[in-house]
Amino acid sequence: QVQLVESGGGLVQPGGSLRLSCAASGFTFSNYAMSWYRQAPGKEREVVTTISSTGGSTTYADSVKGRFTISRDNAKNTVYLQMNSLKPEDAGVYYCRANWRRAYVYWGQGTQVTVSS
Repeated sequence: QVQLVESGGGLVQPGGSLRLSCAASGFTFSNYAMSWYRQAPGKEREVVTTISSTGGSTTYADSVKGRFTISRDNAKNTVYLQMNSLKPEDAGVYYCRANWRRAYVYWGQGTQVTVSS
């Protein structure tokens, strides 16, 4: 069965860094675009960043541009999110998503990121 298993979330001070990982199984990872979404309490889930199946193209929300970096290792079936210069407004539950066009969409369980002094 399809699984997206996230790790790396936790508590960090403003200005700090975290690296999230999402390990995929049960589907052909290299055929899927990957993305990270986040949802803060009381707010809608928003796309943070995306990466194409080959890693050849990426997109970022304006709010994280220059601070976050998405990458993938197709040999390890894993996508990463490096988060630097974290701000309190970055806090929330981060979700890993896989998609092949709009036909097949899979979601991870989410991992909590807390940014606080």
